[in-house]
Amino acid sequence: METTLRGVGVSHGVAIGEVRHMGTAVLEPPARQITADEAAREQGRARQAVSAVAADLIARGQLAGGEAQHVLEAQAMIAEDPELMADVDRRIAVGSTAERGVYDAFAAYRDLLAGAGEYMAGRVADLDDVRNRIVARLLGVPMPGVPDSDEPYVLIARDLAPADTALLDPALVLGFVTEEGGPTSHSAILARALGVPAIVALPGAGEIAEGTMIAVDGSTGDLFLDPSAEKRAELEAAAAERKAALAASSGPGATSDGHKVPLLANVGGPADVPAAVEAGAEGVGLFRTEFLFLDDSKKAPSEEKQIESYRKVLEAFPEGRVVVRVLDAGADKPLDFLTPADEPNPALGVRGLRSLLDHPEVLRTQLTALAKAAEGLPVHLEVMAPMVADRADAKAFADACREAGLQAKFGAMVEIPSAALRARSILQEVEFLSLGTNDLAQYAFAADRQVGAVSRLQDPWQPALLDLIAMSAEAAKAEGKSCGVCGEAASDPLLACVLAGLGVTSLSMGAASIPYVRATLAKHTLAQCERAAAAARAADSAEEARVAAQAVLSGE
Repeated sequence: METTLRGVGVSHGVAIGEVRHMGTAVLEPPARQITADEAAREQGRARQAVSAVAADLIARGQLAGGEAQHVLEAQAMIAEDPELMADVDRRIAVGSTAERGVYDAFAAYRDLLAGAGEYMAGRVADLDDVRNRIVARLLGVPMPGVPDSDEPYVLIARDLAPADTALLDPALVLGFVTEEGGPTSHSAILARALGVPAIVALPGAGEIAEGTMIAVDGSTGDLFLDPSAEKRAELEAAAAERKAALAASSGPGATSDGHKVPLLANVGGPADVPAAVEAGAEGVGLFRTEFLFLDDSKKAPSEEKQIESYRKVLEAFPEGRVVVRVLDAGADKPLDFLTPADEPNPALGVRGLRSLLDHPEVLRTQLTALAKAAEGLPVHLEVMAPMVADRADAKAFADACREAGLQAKFGAMVEIPSAALRARSILQEVEFLSLGTNDLAQYAFAADRQVGAVSRLQDPWQPALLDLIAMSAEAAKAEGKSCGVCGEAASDPLLACVLAGLGVTSLSMGAASIPYVRATLAKHTLAQCERAAAAARAADSAEEARVAAQAVLSGE
């Protein structure tokens, strides 16, 4: 009988193949003192290595495109951070080699991040990857990375850096499994974008021997060691059934009895639009505009640059709905011109709308650019604010939109439990709600979305999170307004049915998930979805909620 391990499934599909482990390299350089005469040469070596790594990350991003490009460009900015480079120069000036100076400077910055609250600590993996790439180049050793193989395989790693995940070849890498990470980590998001089955937060995965045959179910999070012929046939039949359902599904999102649930796409910019259109997205439910601002952390992009980027997305969805989230800066997306540098816990400090209200000129420019970008287009533009805590926040945002002359619906994101608890109050100021379930879970459970050790609390099936979603949807219905979900919860086909049953009026997700959600919704009536939602809320754990909803929807 095969052994079953359970992690967190983060990307749909089944992968069956032999294990290959992520390559590693010894990356801690020796501590060797240099003379004063060698310092200038070593500083030059360090700068050349940093520039080369940044260029490589940008090139990888351009090849990958879409969400991956934004993530990798952000990593390139880490590599060339002027404060980090100044620290490297100082360490070399007092006797370190280039590689040791880089290693120690990054270690000091790593400690700062790790101690700056759990949300910032989630960026440590990205920082480590950049450091490893620079030090490997200086030492002349192979980069840690995806193994060479002529045959398809399932990749296992402690964690996967965005630079590795972005360029995985789905023809060779059948799926991947990581010991760390969470359902909303960069690797999970990029896996969904690639359409590669994936499991994260599976302790002990690294101990599985090279060459072991495994089966990975990215929907359930189950990993089967040495699966029997019967188990393989069962998984392959289920995968074939899903594939056939996807091929037969098209058109707008709806339940089998015709209740409409528009299926929208999450995008980060124009590069993500083609995949959304191809997947049949009915519009955009989350346009993350912060990636445009991350191109230069020192100053905001000009109004003209913003107009150009926004218009490309708006033009792609004539007569469709495009929901734009204004700049969500702070926490893991710090901007020098906007966010404080000395906050003890940035995730609980001045981020999102709070930053914009402290810098009204940045908000005014963005809203004006959106207004101009939409001029003459038949698109249904909606604009929402991140991190709304109460009615005062909602009013301040709506007032700013009106002052900018924006002809659009104004909305609020529900990411803070207080916003769900007081949703009817907030809806006196705005016209719609959009639930960011990733952050809503993080704040409801005090569980960092990047930390694998608390991933069970980030599970969107947690009944307490479903309660908060239900409260928001019920408030919106009472006010005759809409309430969508744009967090990663919407990408789970089974959970999408539950969300529809809770009264959520639209679902937004990565483009790759849209066909799965469309096909699953089409199998069930609204009444079935409502019964599944009630069963899930009556459970005491995420796993029990999932099982209860599945039982209802399968007619058990």
